[in-house]
Amino acid sequence: MAIDLVSLALISLVSVACPIIAGLIPGKPIPETVLLLLAGALLGPHGLGAIQSTDAINLLSDLGLAFLFLLAGYEISPKSLTGTEGKRGAVTWAVTFAIAFVVVAIWPTLSAFELDGLAVVIALTTTAMGTLLPILQERGILGTRMGNEIIAYGTWGELLPIIAMALLLSTRATWQTVVILLAFLAIAVAAAAVPKIAERIGGYVHRFIVANANTNTQMVIRSVNLLLIGLTAVSAVFDLDIVLGAFAAGFILRYLIPTGDQTMEMKHNAIAYGFLVPLFFVVSGAKVDVRAIGAEPELLGLFILLLLFVRALPIFVGLSTGRESRTMDVRERLTVAFYCTTALPIIVAVTSVAVSAEAMSQQTASVLVAAGGVTVFLMPLLASVMAHSVNADLGEALHEIREQPRAVAHILAEHRRRERELHRQLKARLAAAGARHADTFDLTERCPGGVCNVPDSEDDGH
Repeated sequence: MAIDLVSLALISLVSVACPIIAGLIPGKPIPETVLLLLAGALLGPHGLGAIQSTDAINLLSDLGLAFLFLLAGYEISPKSLTGTEGKRGAVTWAVTFAIAFVVVAIWPTLSAFELDGLAVVIALTTTAMGTLLPILQERGILGTRMGNEIIAYGTWGELLPIIAMALLLSTRATWQTVVILLAFLAIAVAAAAVPKIAERIGGYVHRFIVANANTNTQMVIRSVNLLLIGLTAVSAVFDLDIVLGAFAAGFILRYLIPTGDQTMEMKHNAIAYGFLVPLFFVVSGAKVDVRAIGAEPELLGLFILLLLFVRALPIFVGLSTGRESRTMDVRERLTVAFYCTTALPIIVAVTSVAVSAEAMSQQTASVLVAAGGVTVFLMPLLASVMAHSVNADLGEALHEIREQPRAVAHILAEHRRRERELHRQLKARLAAAGARHADTFDLTERCPGGVCNVPDSEDDGH
């Protein structure tokens, strides 16, 4: 008990400290998630040993993972899956899976038909929508054209790997797995139908839940928790990964509340992001063996490059050939591709399954999880550079990097400084011209190709 509480206290300390540290860094280039992972690795069993992965801590971590996927499933609109871009996103995922399968098939130490190889195949095709959503919301991307494309492509990058995990990483016969998935689907449909029927009938239970939504009983929150934990428990009983149950719970919740419920969302965000989700990331970091990464740094770099090749490249091609998306600026398409290559929770899940089945070493799993953690930092950073490269000389920056590869950080910082200055000048000129909302002007979203027709100021000679 003492070990559990000490570990929990340290995790709570880290959860408070990391967002403060992230906020102190100019421009906030490092997401809080990366700091949580680093702190977990430093304080975990493979580091200082201050945080221990006990059964109690691991249970809370699993709940954090479940809440992360609940919120991810809840944020997804069915239209984003069934629309033109959504269908293209599904086809693109199938292409990424095929490419990943070929890559693993020619990988000398892996077999594409064994559990370890299939785990890597799935890991290469994922998008961490649950991790991305807070970043996209903070940067004001949700609801924009780029945001809609990220949702369309990224949703399939989270949903289909979950299904692939259930089908391909199971030790059962395929027909048994299909039967179990159908049974799970039937239970999920029933879980969605019962509240709808209760709402239509308007019986005592439904009236009681609605009447006590904001009292001390918090019946809506308790009901959602029942839905989440109930479906994750069903997943566990059926020997499926809990992320399937959590994601299904999010989908069902969106079906039950199609227009959303701000009060409920605020409360569940408080539970998730206030406690359980940061705990999940810290514990995930604690499972990373830093020494293993040091022993195989080339594998870390190779996996990140493969993510770009297997996931980002097909998405960029899909956007470039899509009827609706090909009108986007090249930098906008690259931005979407980079965001959709952010991967972590599914990597944690698939490597855990492979390690538990003794099909993958903890050393290899640590490197893959670390690579996923790097993408949480690197991909949003690259996406941010692309999104803010409006009117900047990107070719010049790339030329400078080729000439001085060791000065990448300085070169990027200098170009970002110039871009911010350009934004400031443009907004000042718009304000002088009487443009409305200049303080929230979004060049990438409102100007075709990232180039705006800015009214000439008086000092331009007009």
